Amino acid sequence: MTLLQLFLQGDLVSRTVALLLLAMSVASWVVILWKAWLLQGARGDVDRSILAFWQASSISDAQPKLQAFDRFRLVLPLLDATQNVATQGTLAGAGDRAQQLTRVLRDALHKVLHKLQYGQVLLATVGATAPFVGLLGTVWGIYHALIGIAGEGQITIDKVAGPVGESLIMTAAGLTVAIPAVLAYNVLGRSVARVEADLEGFARDLRELLLSKGELT
Repeated sequence: MTLLQLFLQGDLVSRTVALLLLAMSVASWVVILWKAWLLQGARGDVDRSILAFWQASSISDAQPKLQAFDRFRLVLPLLDATQNVATQGTLAGAGDRAQQLTRVLRDALHKVLHKLQYGQVLLATVGATAPFVGLLGTVWGIYHALIGIAGEGQITIDKVAGPVGESLIMTAAGLTVAIPAVLAYNVLGRSVARVEADLEGFARDLRELLLSKGELT
């Protein structure tokens, strides 16, 4: 019996579980492929952008170099943020230069990190819930299989093994959806952590540089 036949023979609950597992699988694979592409390029771009910045003769000279290397705009927002220090007369501009730089760099860094971390929650959710969704389909399928067998009056191993085995496919489907999501969450999470560390270090060094130079541009 094919998976399509199992789906067509199922009731509303079993079909809903199957469609939910399919949607979770598609969503997780879209996120996995997109984040793998993003992080593969981001690691190299961040390294080249930071290196180009420190090799530049001035901050104004570094900006066009970053535009050439920073395709995903992970480093440029930090540099751009230092040019948006608030003017006097507002609460944002009430602090000294160090406080203002800390605030604008922190806000810019949070936005960049949100871009890097996007999709991680989905992968964690799929990895944690897919096995239980599959188990729900299995329990429901076994229940209906046993009800149908009991209605026939005579129960044999042959009649039990087939329907129960078909119901257990839901458990396998849940694991099939969950395992790639969990593995991707861990592998991609390490890549995200490495890029985050580089960006946090650059933001800290940029703040110290601007404070030592006594200028913001």
